[in-house]
Amino acid sequence: MDLSFLAETWLALLQGLPLTIELAAGSVACGGLLAASLAGMRLSGSPFLGWPARAYVFVFRGTPLLVQMFLIYYGLGQFRPTLQAWGVWWFFREPSYCALLALSLNTAAYASEIIRGAILSVPHGQVEAALACGMGRWTRARRIVGPIALRQALPAYSNEIVSMVKATSLASIITLVEVTWIAQKLISQTFRSVEIFVAAGSIYLLLNIVVTRAVLLLEYWLSPHLRGAPAEPARLEAAHA
Repeated sequence: MDLSFLAETWLALLQGLPLTIELAAGSVACGGLLAASLAGMRLSGSPFLGWPARAYVFVFRGTPLLVQMFLIYYGLGQFRPTLQAWGVWWFFREPSYCALLALSLNTAAYASEIIRGAILSVPHGQVEAALACGMGRWTRARRIVGPIALRQALPAYSNEIVSMVKATSLASIITLVEVTWIAQKLISQTFRSVEIFVAAGSIYLLLNIVVTRAVLLLEYWLSPHLRGAPAEPARLEAAHA
């Protein structure tokens, strides 16, 4: 393996990193907002809200992201006159917007189940204690349910963020110049796929290391009651001795 060529390739691939980060961050942010709404619809108890959310999750979790991206970018392009009449063609003619929409819609389906499960995992006794203290619905959600559910959801949600970072590589299929698109272009020019894919994979790996470490730090910050917990048994044994 030519290390000098590998270094040159790595620097060339970094040119697509800003777009990769934009797609990943944008899809996680937009998808998270939609996921919270979907989780609220599922937990509302209303069939008029619950069943549409259930159908949405079923469709987007049951179909490949690549197919969804193709349908949004290429499929909706067949309805250009209608989209122009509605004034939204400016959005669907841009591959970056279509990729962001597809990624956001896809991650929202998975994240909504993570959020719903986290909310349902909140101990019922703590909710009853909040009710006994006279807390209203929004105060209870802000001070009891929200913080506990957030801590419960973070480990699983970090996996979804990592999946979105990797899923941004599919945007190369619709001509977006991100890391994978540049890698494919370099392969077509040099026919040295091993070094180029190793360089591209290392970029995604490093990016996901940063993501997972950031989530771990957030989880540590949100769980002050667990800090130093493993040291307590040792202290107790020393005291009894």
